Amino acid sequence: MIRRATPADAAAIAALWNPWIRDTPITFNAAEKSADEVGRMITDRDAQGHATFLAEGPDLLGFATYAQFRGGVGYATCMEHSVILAPQARGRGAGRALMAAVEDHARAAGAHQMIAGVSAENPDGIAFHARLAYAEIARIKDAGCKFGRFIDLVLMQKFL
Repeated sequence: MIRRATPADAAAIAALWNPWIRDTPITFNAAEKSADEVGRMITDRDAQGHATFLAEGPDLLGFATYAQFRGGVGYATCMEHSVILAPQARGRGAGRALMAAVEDHARAAGAHQMIAGVSAENPDGIAFHARLAYAEIARIKDAGCKFGRFIDLVLMQKFL
């Protein structure tokens, strides 16, 4: 089941997100998220007309969220998303359902395109986005640094 997240979901989202932050190079951020930070993110994105969605079974299977790609009115129709799945949810349709919810919401709000910024060390994430019709548009060499090494950032784009 896909539903909109609320700040009450923040602790569960942080618990799902933090192992990916702490233990993998799929996100360049090394600082774990607190429930308060996630709650503020949900509130801020809702206030800006964006959204955060959850995929649930008996437990939280994943979340996806989006916001404007860059600040300023000139970027008002260009969005960027994040999607994180529980390991047991991978390959079972939760990611695809979350992305459909994000894209549908963004399209209805007037977005023209969605950008994915994917770590080059996440080939599954690159392949996932390619299956959803995202095209690779750039690789930014050594854009991130984590675990003592530089990592390329792959930018992928889909017009909505």
